[in-house]
Order: sequence, then C-alpha cells, then structure tokens
Amino acid sequence: MMRQRILALMKENRKNRKMIRRHSVHAMIMHWFNTVCWCVLLATGLGLVDNPVLQPLGMWWIRFMHSVFGSGAQLLRVHIVCGAIWSIGFLLYGILYFKSVTLVFVKEILTFSLKRDLLWLIRKPLTMTVGPKIMKRLGMTPEIPDQGFYNVGQKLFAIPALFGGMIIAVTGWIMAFSKQDLTGVDTVQWSILIHFITSGLVFAGLLIHIYMAAIARGEWPALVSMFTGKVPADYAKDHHRFWFEEVVSQEPAADVSSR
Repeated sequence: MMRQRILALMKENRKNRKMIRRHSVHAMIMHWFNTVCWCVLLATGLGLVDNPVLQPLGMWWIRFMHSVFGSGAQLLRVHIVCGAIWSIGFLLYGILYFKSVTLVFVKEILTFSLKRDLLWLIRKPLTMTVGPKIMKRLGMTPEIPDQGFYNVGQKLFAIPALFGGMIIAVTGWIMAFSKQDLTGVDTVQWSILIHFITSGLVFAGLLIHIYMAAIARGEWPALVSMFTGKVPADYAKDHHRFWFEEVVSQEPAADVSSR
C-alpha cells in the first residue's frame, strides 16, 4: 500500500508539478544507509537485552533472534560489525564532506528564531489534529510560520539524533573492546546503561520522524524526495519558504525543472 502511494505521488509530481532539487545523491544514499543500519542494530540490540525487566518486546524476541542467527555470540558479532560499519561510514562521510555538508548541516540545525519557531511548534500540531477551520473558530491563526531548509521540528529531532548518535557510537566501541581490558569495569557498565538509554530516546524521536515523513497528511513529498532527490516547488514554498526563496533567487543555477 505504501509503495503504491509513493509511486502514485512520484507519477503525479512528474506530470503536473515543477520540481526543485532538495537532496544530493550521496545524501540520499547516506539516509538509506542509516535506515538499514538502524533497523539491523535495533533488531539485534534488542535481542541482546536478556533481562525480562528491561526487555521491551518480551523474551520471545531474544529466542527469535537466537534462532535466526544461531547463537547469542553470533548475534552479538553481527551487532558489533553493523555498528562499526555504521559509525565508521558516518565518520568518513562527515570528514569527506566537512565543509560542504557537515558544517552547513550543523549550522542549520542549531539556528533558531525563538518567536517564529515557537509559533510553529504550537500551530503545526494543531493544524494536523483539529484542523485550520476549528482553529479559526477558536480565534486562532492557522498560518504556519515560514521555515528554512529544515523546520524547527526536524531540527529538534536532528540535534539529539546527531549528538545521541555520537554517544551511541562511542559507548558501543567501549563495549566492543571491553574484553581487551582497555577500560575499567565501571566505564563499561556505565557505557552499557548510557548506550541503552540513548538508543531508546533516539528511537522515540525516530518514530515521530517516520510518522511525519511517511504517514502525516501533506508530508509525503518529503518521503518521496528521499528517493528522487526533488520536491514540488509548491511544497517547498509552503513548507520551507526561506530555503525556496533562496533557491529561486539562484536561478538559472538552481536545479529546477518541470519533471
């Protein structure tokens, strides 16, 4: 069902709407690289939580994961290898594209306008739940404040995801090398706790991110753009006006097309 909706929207975009380049090819690759790694890491990581009190899915998940990978040792090995690939992959990407991507990304997600962004956080959820008509009846303004390349909701997810990802990676490496006695027992135990809590918090934010991109009405062009790299011009103007105006001002250099 979701695949059909994505394909239908992509077809509609190609036929009827002017498109603007939003994501580069390497950005899309890294997005799906991150998605695949997180799926594997979450599945295997939860399979390693051999404690009925802390296991959120139940002990059946541990038995299932052990049956899939053959043993707990093999499950742990897959988790470590995938974590290493994920962390090293993002480290190399961040270094290779430090000026053109990393610095620009960090600057963008750390830039806020208190009044405008606070209004966005109030009005956006209300328009998605009660709707503009009811808001007007209640004497509220339904207009959403203009945003840049990322809206404030995306920024509030990106910041903990970025720094949380760093914490997850560092604590993961500490645990991976715990048998080499490179760190003390206390450090390893604290790393396990911090790793578990941080992963849970980032995953909670990830669920909201998935909902906003794949389920929420009117947000599907954002999901489609992670496959095509482009969003409709009207969507960009409505959701990311500051970025849209910047792109338009750079025409004809900007990647804007009718397909």
